[in-house]
Amino acid sequence: MTFDFARFPSFDGFPRAGLHHGPTPLVPAPRLGEALGIPRLLLKRDDVHPLGVGGNKLRKLDFHLGAALSEGADTVLTFGAVQTNHGRQTAAACAKLGLRCELVLTAAVPRSGDAYERSGNVPLDHLFGARVHICASDVEASATYERLLAEAADEGRKIRTVPVGGSDPLGVLGYVDATRELAAQLVELGLDHARIVGPHASGATAAGLALGTELLGSLDLDIACVSHPLNEAVDNLAHLTAGAAELLGFDPPKLEHVWLNDTTIGEGYGIPASGTWEAIRLFGRTEGVVLDPVYTGKAAAALVEWAAAGRYSPEETVVFVHTGGLPGLFGYAPEFMAEAQK
Repeated sequence: MTFDFARFPSFDGFPRAGLHHGPTPLVPAPRLGEALGIPRLLLKRDDVHPLGVGGNKLRKLDFHLGAALSEGADTVLTFGAVQTNHGRQTAAACAKLGLRCELVLTAAVPRSGDAYERSGNVPLDHLFGARVHICASDVEASATYERLLAEAADEGRKIRTVPVGGSDPLGVLGYVDATRELAAQLVELGLDHARIVGPHASGATAAGLALGTELLGSLDLDIACVSHPLNEAVDNLAHLTAGAAELLGFDPPKLEHVWLNDTTIGEGYGIPASGTWEAIRLFGRTEGVVLDPVYTGKAAAALVEWAAAGRYSPEETVVFVHTGGLPGLFGYAPEFMAEAQK
């Protein structure tokens, strides 16, 4: 079997902001692969991007901000937790495009202290010129959103609202396109099949990978739930893939090649477990690659767990999708320092 590029959709009908230039690196990870018993392990480095410290949200924002520009919007408003990677990448993209950025952030993670509240993504949001609104609850966030909409109307500004994580059917297209990019890189390496490993959080990254791999064929997908339990992630994935398929003119995908698991989710979103830090150390000490404790660290912990359980054969090519998140690591500075020294 090989990849069915002929079946793949065109994105010509969707305005894009020009945030993504060329493929992100696909690199071998031989020392990590040896430690895990996966001789053919590759890393898809979506953390490596010249804009805003990189990360997966830029692919989604390429479509969302493309739509904003085509609508004549001058302000982008989005949401997240205090240490939101999505908010930081939205602020950076808006700075590049000359758009005003409003971030409505909620204390969704049970953490406090200077490291979490003043380090990591937080100063970068301000550096990129975003107006940051910290809310104590979802109720306050909703009221803030309504106030900002009213202010924009009074001032004659046009707002484009982007959902949490950029995760709606339009945002999914960013990772449908990323899957084609990855498949083309595999072909360059002489490969015609692989198993992809990545995270599910707000959902558009996982959904884009799921839909893209179904369209291309010859790709399997293992998804680690890092913020929502399995039943919620399954429902979210079905909803987002169906919506994105409709945008592209396809029937809802069957997703029979997709496997989801939530055994490394720990106590919930933004709360690292012991396996999270172990995986972060392993990636750092074998490949010099930095993960974060919210998303990639939990996905990596799942990869470690699944490899130990014998899920991957020695002949199989496995691709771990690194979705970024480096700045958020410093929001966990006390634990990070202690865990890095073990």
